[in-house]
Amino acid sequence: MTGDVTVLLADDDDLMRESFRALLEVTPGFVPVGEARTGAEAVALAGRRRPQVVLMDVRMPEMDGIEATRLICAAPETASVRVLILTTFDLDDYVYAALRAGASGFLVKDGRAADLLNGIRLVAAGDALLAPRVTRRLIATFAKQVQPAFTASEGLGAITPREREVLHLIGLGLPNEDIADRLHIVEGTVKIHVGRLLSKLGARDRAQLVIAAYETGLVTPRPR
Repeated sequence: MTGDVTVLLADDDDLMRESFRALLEVTPGFVPVGEARTGAEAVALAGRRRPQVVLMDVRMPEMDGIEATRLICAAPETASVRVLILTTFDLDDYVYAALRAGASGFLVKDGRAADLLNGIRLVAAGDALLAPRVTRRLIATFAKQVQPAFTASEGLGAITPREREVLHLIGLGLPNEDIADRLHIVEGTVKIHVGRLLSKLGARDRAQLVIAAYETGLVTPRPR
């Protein structure tokens, strides 16, 4: 049906996958379009079915979810497919790697059904699912394991001072509303800056802007 969000489920846990499918089938506005038990199956099915969103587990046989995410996001035929990582806090390092591979966000596996459905909607609409509190914990913890690929001046030379301020706050995990409050501008202006940052930095979504903020050294994790 027009307007429904199409979802591909990728998880080697049959019970988990069946639970997600049952939830989507009984919820108006969602259509499960396939199931994969391995990363390789997820890549192949994404190419054939072209879902709007892939719910991607990390640990799967043959090919893990990170490599599957990278292949899906990099292939021209599936460039519009969004990947939403399913994880547990025990796999935080995998989450960071998945975001670098092109994932649009992440959800905790044992979260509420309402959070899962809302997350799928957000990602399908082109947003990144990066809750501020969780973003700071996950990204900041593991970004410190990666040396910045560039200095802020080298990697961000094309952006304006205001865009740099916006990117810094995105890297801290703040949503547009909070960024607007911090900078004393309207939320619509923040959205314009975000759009320009996406274009100038060649990022596909907000998740990659967070990664860019860390990997250029614009944002540095706080010492623990």
